[in-house]
Amino acid sequence: MEEEIKIEDKNFPVPKVFVVSDSIGETAELVTRAAASQFDSGNVEIKRFPYVTDKEYIDEIIEEARLEKYSIIVATIILPDVRDYLIGKANMLGIPIVDIMGPMMAAFSKVMKISPKLEPGLVRKLDEEYFKKIEAIEFAVKYDDGKDPRGLPRADIIFIGVSRTSKTPLSMYLAHKRYKVANVPLVPEVVPPDELFQQPSSKIIGLTINPEQLFEIRKERLKSLGLNERANYASLKRIMEELDYADKIMNQLGCRVINVTNKAVEETASKVLEIIKRGK
Repeated sequence: MEEEIKIEDKNFPVPKVFVVSDSIGETAELVTRAAASQFDSGNVEIKRFPYVTDKEYIDEIIEEARLEKYSIIVATIILPDVRDYLIGKANMLGIPIVDIMGPMMAAFSKVMKISPKLEPGLVRKLDEEYFKKIEAIEFAVKYDDGKDPRGLPRADIIFIGVSRTSKTPLSMYLAHKRYKVANVPLVPEVVPPDELFQQPSSKIIGLTINPEQLFEIRKERLKSLGLNERANYASLKRIMEELDYADKIMNQLGCRVINVTNKAVEETASKVLEIIKRGK
């Protein structure tokens, strides 16, 4: 795989820079363009060689660079044997070479007193993990509290349960671990969406709780909102009705159920992941 970018300039010789990387070569190209911009023309011809992980490929690159009048090699190679081989061949033929990664890793190793992982493309992998997390968080927000049942087929995990059983906190916690999570509240007066019954039970988790604890949680919730704590929402009779209804739906779906009574979000999340992994 090669990417070639040519820029013509009639007043100055245009150096041909061979960007050699064991990843995609973006870093080396950015450094090359930054350096070239400091010269009057700023023109440079770049030929990128990504995913270089063996010496045979380097021999081909060196041979091509040798035939150019104004060639430079810029390298971001992590693997020491491949990097040293490239540097040695370039020096032997008098081709200017800039090794970006070698000195940087040597400096970090000296200060941190540990060896590098020597894993090509690690920065890109870290970037991908970051964007997966952002995507999962956005998913959890969009499909929170049954807002849009069309998201259920795309979810990795679906929580169901009555109000105040930690569905949203759990969804957000697991989203930070890059799981796409949706949740659906179970209310006796509202029929669950058809999409819920079309999902495999292995990715649905029912959340239940001790009625007395839920009573206290809801009572405190009403207080914090400045509402009458004796409202039907916080009555023990209403809570029992909701929990009975939720039990019926969970039994109908055949999903696993977790009792979140006195459990921290982290503890419940750990249990959820155990269930999900066993179900795969």
